[in-house]
Amino acid sequence: MARRHASPTALVSGTARVDRRTKDLAKRLQPGEIAVIDHEDLDRVAAETLIDARVGAVVNAAVSITGRYPNTGPLLVAEAGIPLLDGVGPAVMDDVVDGTQVSLDGDQLLVGGNVVATGTRQSVLSVSDTIESARSSMGAELEQFAANTLEYIRTEGHLLLDEPAIPDVPVDFRGRHALVVVRGVDYKRDLRVLRQSGYLGEMRPILVGVDGGADALLELGFAPDVIIGDFDSVSERALRSGAALVVHAYPGGRAPGAARLDGLGLDHVRFELAGTSEDIAMLLAYEGGAELIVAVGTHNSMVEFLDKGRAGMASTFLVRLKVGPILVDAKGVSRLYENRVRKRDLLLLVVAAIITLVLIALVSDPIGVYLRGFRLPFR
Repeated sequence: MARRHASPTALVSGTARVDRRTKDLAKRLQPGEIAVIDHEDLDRVAAETLIDARVGAVVNAAVSITGRYPNTGPLLVAEAGIPLLDGVGPAVMDDVVDGTQVSLDGDQLLVGGNVVATGTRQSVLSVSDTIESARSSMGAELEQFAANTLEYIRTEGHLLLDEPAIPDVPVDFRGRHALVVVRGVDYKRDLRVLRQSGYLGEMRPILVGVDGGADALLELGFAPDVIIGDFDSVSERALRSGAALVVHAYPGGRAPGAARLDGLGLDHVRFELAGTSEDIAMLLAYEGGAELIVAVGTHNSMVEFLDKGRAGMASTFLVRLKVGPILVDAKGVSRLYENRVRKRDLLLLVVAAIITLVLIALVSDPIGVYLRGFRLPFR
């Protein structure tokens, strides 16, 4: 990328787009605009959405990397050559009006020539140093994460032991593969590999999009069969694609996504269970009788869970234990599947063999004499 070698303190100007939710802001960003966000410990997926939007710069009211754990989001932004002005303070979210022309000059944010905020201009070197420091001091964070996980397991153990009340979904999982797509790390690459390997075309799995994962499927040209989640990061286009809609309801009945679907007049069912939306997506497929669950972009490591703002991973740990015998990560599927002989490849091989035999016949003298003799009676 040409911008990669730009000076980290270069003057940058553009239209400001302001939003406290980075994933909402990413939907309306245009190339060259300045993203003004309030996102502590900027996670990798959010950073990738900003990079894909080709923003001119990022201004963060919070600190993009606190050093609590080695989150790589700010490093991706810096490596993409996008100026990052960090920790300018919460007041910027009110002081900068959406659509205003702003400029970054060193460590200052200016509107109409006046300084409205001051922060730290990050670079690849400064972010890398913080990441290395975080890696060397992760012991305390890991201990707290493990303690939280164990406590949640104690209180949420019914996920593994009890039979959940599965909602009635008009999709038959029995004997089928289920592809569960989450907008997590490398989800786009994994989906492309699955398509290129022929897995999606030949196995035709039931496609389950977890919130924005449904849009990832549509972008690839596949319509989701089921969409599960809080419905806070999925497009209306996906919601109206004909998929069965399952709202994640939490213990006690709270279902944040139901209001949006009610407002759009879309039919849906609720699945009440503790844990994450990707957890209940796997449980739905498992309890529905899926033969295999293939996971794309799901969260597994401590860093990925901290990126999501979760202090532990008890529900995910328990669900993985339950569905483990039929759960495969997409990265593993792409490696296994590439060794299978596909019908298309076999057909191409047969056609190539026939063409080769015809060419041999045409250039072979004995066969040529025979064919000429065969034509004589018809003259």
